[in-house]
Amino acid sequence: MARCEVCGNDYGMSFEVHAQGAVHVFDCFSCAIHRMAPICEHCRVQIIGQGVEADGRWYCGAHCARAEGRAGIVDKA
Repeated sequence: MARCEVCGNDYGMSFEVHAQGAVHVFDCFSCAIHRMAPICEHCRVQIIGQGVEADGRWYCGAHCARAEGRAGIVDKA
């Protein structure tokens, strides 16, 4: 068992996420999203889908990127 780094729950079915050279331990996807998901620079929603990156900043979609002045950004179909 391992302790979740967000809520502290010591859970037998915890899991690890390896990202950018670090190892994170979570007991559920909600805690993983809380810790790992980037936040849209415009509307402040946590991005749990693909999102859009422009100039090193993350947006939930092209609409928010354009609202922040990023030109030529389109959502993928």
